[in-house]
Amino acid sequence: MARPDTRPELVTHDDQTRQASEEQSLEEAAALSPHMIYEVIRRDGEEELARTKRSLFWSGIAAGILISLSVLGEAILRTYLADTSTRYLIENLGYSLGFLAVILSRMQLFTENTITTVLPVMRARTWASLGCMLRLWGIVLAANVIGAFVAAALFVYTPAIPPEIMPAIVALSEHAMGMSATDSFWRAIPAGVIIALIVWMLPQASSAAFFIIVVFTWLIAAGDFTHIVAGSVEMAVLMLRGALGPIDAVTGFFLPVLGGNIIGGTVIFTLVAWGQVRDDITAKTKS
Repeated sequence: MARPDTRPELVTHDDQTRQASEEQSLEEAAALSPHMIYEVIRRDGEEELARTKRSLFWSGIAAGILISLSVLGEAILRTYLADTSTRYLIENLGYSLGFLAVILSRMQLFTENTITTVLPVMRARTWASLGCMLRLWGIVLAANVIGAFVAAALFVYTPAIPPEIMPAIVALSEHAMGMSATDSFWRAIPAGVIIALIVWMLPQASSAAFFIIVVFTWLIAAGDFTHIVAGSVEMAVLMLRGALGPIDAVTGFFLPVLGGNIIGGTVIFTLVAWGQVRDDITAKTKS
């Protein structure tokens, strides 16, 4: 008697295995829930809070230096693009370069920390966790500013930047520092919200991370919003050239923009994000 042909069954089994694998891949690629996004960011924040002061400091300096690519990229496009009605929108794409370098390299940028490290504190709600967050904020902000001054010194004191590009860097810096303290403060709030939004979207962005960073940081530049770290490069350029005094720099730009970024990234966006997941976290804790 001939043996039955079992090949169709083997093919069916292989198909079922493949389908099961595909289903698993689809489930893994499905959109993360707000609670899962919160958990990803919160755990990143806990890792940042646990890092040593030295690690935070040097990472912050690197971020401050590389964020200067935003000013440089915008200046290069302004210098070499024809002066047309659309040049403003195109040149602001250069502003995304510094943020791409810093965020994709996972360096310490102050405005990212205003959401990443706040979420663990909002869950723990202890003075110790608040102290750790403020310590990290202080170290990272100081390091970012030092890095910004290092980059500005390279622009101003060395021939590293072609002379035809420097006028555009100076013009961008004068525009940023020419705002009143009130305007700088209010325009910093949307920038803080946008940076926090980028942080919130990245956990499920995967291959789209590049485009998310480009589009939303372009929006900061095109909207003429103010960012404390990128703006510190422009502030430093004018200070090192002797065109801006320390008091005017601190009171007219630094403190207003710092306050606006914190309000936008922490008080507004983080509280809204926390509101989405608070009930889920509370219910999970009780169970």
